[in-house]
Amino acid sequence: MKSEIDLWTTLSRLDVGIFFVVLLITAASVIIGQKLKSKAIQSEEESMLDLLILGRQLTLPMFVATLVATWYGGIFGVTEIAFNEGVFNFVTQGFFWYVAYIIFAFFLIHKIAPYKAITLPDLIEKMFGPKSAKLAAIFNFFNVLPVAYTISLGIFLQLLFGGELYLNIILGTLFVVLYSMWGGFRAVVFSDLIQFFVMCTGVVIVLIFSYTTFGGLDFLRANLPETHFALTGKVGLGTTLVWGFIALSTLVDPNFYQRCFAAVSEKAARNGILYSTLIWFCFDICTTLGAMYARAVIPEAQSGHAYLTYAIQILPDGLRGFVLAGILATILSTMDSYLFLAGTTLAYDLAPKKLKGKVIVHHLGIILVGIISVILAMVFKGNIKTVWKTLGSFSASCLLLPVMYGHIFPGKIKDKQFVYACLLGVVTTATWRNINRPALFVDVDELYVGILTTSLVLFLHYIMSKKKMA
Repeated sequence: MKSEIDLWTTLSRLDVGIFFVVLLITAASVIIGQKLKSKAIQSEEESMLDLLILGRQLTLPMFVATLVATWYGGIFGVTEIAFNEGVFNFVTQGFFWYVAYIIFAFFLIHKIAPYKAITLPDLIEKMFGPKSAKLAAIFNFFNVLPVAYTISLGIFLQLLFGGELYLNIILGTLFVVLYSMWGGFRAVVFSDLIQFFVMCTGVVIVLIFSYTTFGGLDFLRANLPETHFALTGKVGLGTTLVWGFIALSTLVDPNFYQRCFAAVSEKAARNGILYSTLIWFCFDICTTLGAMYARAVIPEAQSGHAYLTYAIQILPDGLRGFVLAGILATILSTMDSYLFLAGTTLAYDLAPKKLKGKVIVHHLGIILVGIISVILAMVFKGNIKTVWKTLGSFSASCLLLPVMYGHIFPGKIKDKQFVYACLLGVVTTATWRNINRPALFVDVDELYVGILTTSLVLFLHYIMSKKKMA
């Protein structure tokens, strides 16, 4: 196998035809979704609910499809980690996240349902107060900026058409901005239905052909470094656990909350998360092993797109086009969700009251998000893993524990205490990230420092409130 390929010379006419047929079917699903929009929607409030959370009519199958599809836009990121570090990818990008999903399903769903919120900051306002909501909205905005996915889409288009990465990032982002503006959350959900099927089928096909062509674990063990089978990879337990805390940021991830708020019932949301977790488990096995096969077969390939280079060469005519469409679907299904939600944060959670929820403001918000994402993609120089760790660390270290404490001890944390805890968490996390640390603490990740800070602030508040009561 070659470590580099020209996609257009590798693909047959059948592959190209199937690739574009999948894209057309996806576009058709968005149009059909718009046609199914209820004619009973008349008031501005009903229109806003339909735009943002599908009028709370998200059924179980649609819930599973959109949640699963939304979570895997960084396929070039996870396969790069698996290519370089093997099983470590499944632990850090899989197992830790399953724990968070199950906690969400069994602990949080029944707690958030009574609030009838529309967005996560809206929920936080009802739990803590308006200042907390504004601060949470700022955190959420940076947490859902689709920077990693604009990079993934840029890499994909660069492989397809060539040219500079930044130009492909701009063109790809422009395309997603346009269709996200047109259809709202309804467009996101209906496109996810098709993308869910294509992306899941695609990664399974790659793994099946890898196994039948090269064999199973014996082949991988004979052709990969021992560290590829170590749970902590090359970095050790401390750094591995950082990813565990980042995974727990799911508990304050606005995409999860948006879909739960949109679900037709509390039961549909809980079961949807559990079914989705099972599918994610299978998906992670396929992507991790697929990337490990790529490392074993073409170790000199560029890690960022080695999985795609490998997959295209191992598959026969027709299936190459289908899997290629599946990889694109994986990226688009996440990018449009994050783009839409970041736009919602600007238009609904951060906009002045008189502009709140206006469709035109939402459209402008999506455009602004697209521009910021492109700029940050260039700032991070196309490094997806760095994007995840940087933005995920702030969300996990500063927002996670205050919100969880609010769920565990409702009414005990006031608006000001929430704000103080989060702001001090930001300051200490950013400071620790940028200072020259003492030798003893050089390996202590900034995420731990942020979590410790927010915990101490809330604990001190608890002690002081106890003394006042005494």
